[in-house]
Amino acid sequence: MFKNTKHGKIIMSKIADDNFNSVILRPYITEKTFNLIEKENKLTFIVSDKAFKKDVKDAIKRMYEGNVKEVNIFRTVQGKKAIVKFTKDDEARQLATKLGLV
Repeated sequence: MFKNTKHGKIIMSKIADDNFNSVILRPYITEKTFNLIEKENKLTFIVSDKAFKKDVKDAIKRMYEGNVKEVNIFRTVQGKKAIVKFTKDDEARQLATKLGLV
């Protein structure tokens, strides 16, 4: 999907505006990602192959009401992963508890 901005630029996004459930597929938890929750206020998710950073940020805001500071996306054997850093201290742990990960 293409979006026009007020400055005439075109932004590419392959995710429909209201289809945020297709962006975040599932949380990804391992010992390493658990340490990210505890030490760096970050959560890791498996995301759609078509997702961009902005899509992930918007999906977290809409689905979980989280305040996202930063998103990093990379591809692995398990699929496309997004590491999301939250603005408020301990917000990653609260969301992980809400999702039943901790």
